[in-house]
Amino acid sequence: MPKVHFLDVTNRDGVQTARTGLSKFGKTMVNFYLAKLGVAQSEIGFPFLFHEVPYVRAQLALAEAGAFGELRLSGWCRGVPQDVERAAPLGLKHYNLSISTSDYMIQNKFRGRLDREAIIREMTAAVRAAKGAGALTVGVNAEDGSRTDDAFLLEFALAAKEAGADRVRYCDTIGGDTPDRIRERFAKLAAATAMPVETHCHNDLGLAVANSVSGALGDLDAGQDAWINTCVNGIGERSGNADLLSTILAFRHGFGLDAEIGDPLDLSWARRFALWASYAFGQPLPYNQVGAGRNAFAHESGIHADGALKDHGNYELYDEATLGPFPQDWHARSGRVVLTGEYGGKAGFRHVMDGLGAEVAAGDEELAFRLVQLCNAMTGKPLTDDELRLIAAHPRELSLLFPGLAE
Repeated sequence: MPKVHFLDVTNRDGVQTARTGLSKFGKTMVNFYLAKLGVAQSEIGFPFLFHEVPYVRAQLALAEAGAFGELRLSGWCRGVPQDVERAAPLGLKHYNLSISTSDYMIQNKFRGRLDREAIIREMTAAVRAAKGAGALTVGVNAEDGSRTDDAFLLEFALAAKEAGADRVRYCDTIGGDTPDRIRERFAKLAAATAMPVETHCHNDLGLAVANSVSGALGDLDAGQDAWINTCVNGIGERSGNADLLSTILAFRHGFGLDAEIGDPLDLSWARRFALWASYAFGQPLPYNQVGAGRNAFAHESGIHADGALKDHGNYELYDEATLGPFPQDWHARSGRVVLTGEYGGKAGFRHVMDGLGAEVAAGDEELAFRLVQLCNAMTGKPLTDDELRLIAAHPRELSLLFPGLAE
């Protein structure tokens, strides 16, 4: 039976959000939380960019050390061989390669530089370069796929498959698709290509989650696995991307959705991830944020309060306890508290680490201490408990974020 899988793009599309930003250590923590949640794959960033190289090396070392469990790490490149050739020496085993396919973008973005024939030529060369460099899976992204006509979309996908691609990503780049339309298009394309079509939905009409669910159902209709792109808290360019938690909850609790999730999801980490992301990105969660918002399980009106007091199931679709506890981090304590960070000393470092029960391997205390200082300087915010514990557990791998630190 075909299954639903989640491929989170917070570290690629999410970090491109205007008026926000995330440090390389913050991107590392996104991978940490995705692994704890049991998501299948993280699109970790842009391995062809020089400033991503130390970060990518650190992620691969952390994965090798077991810090990310079974999470697959993938890189995003433009659908041209030059990007793949720059990225290949890092050794990533999973890629998504992106190029625009709609006539609108061919005319108004490429402006004569590329036509349909050239788009397919560049894309297939990039796929072959990735597979030739040892990639285990390659997804090919049809940017503006929702405005690409059926005939060229199929031609593009079949050419990608022949070149060695494993999936095609249908990008609703401007967020204009609708649930019935996207399900029909996914079912048709997945059946014609006999490979999964990956959802990538933007939220310009507030339909990103609905479209992602419907597109995935189209895959299942065609007998193919579904791969859904998400971002934590629904962040992303303009009005955002499909929210990770909302999409998972839709498949778990949505009426009439007969679909099997193929990832070993553990939602007891959902609130910790959502609140951490809000803190790290500097974007307060809306009170009504699905699952993690302050009012997601709050009741006041008489009828609702009476019913919830008798049985929360009267007015709640799922049990809030399944989403795990809200974080109660060391740095957020009131009153007298000793912290550790950019300007802290050894006494404060040891005090906090001991208080968290975070043991640093023998011989690595100095390295972990320096990492705390550097990571705090990088984020500009007090480090969270999970961040400090990750530093304590994997100082040597994390030192790759700062070339020369461990020498």
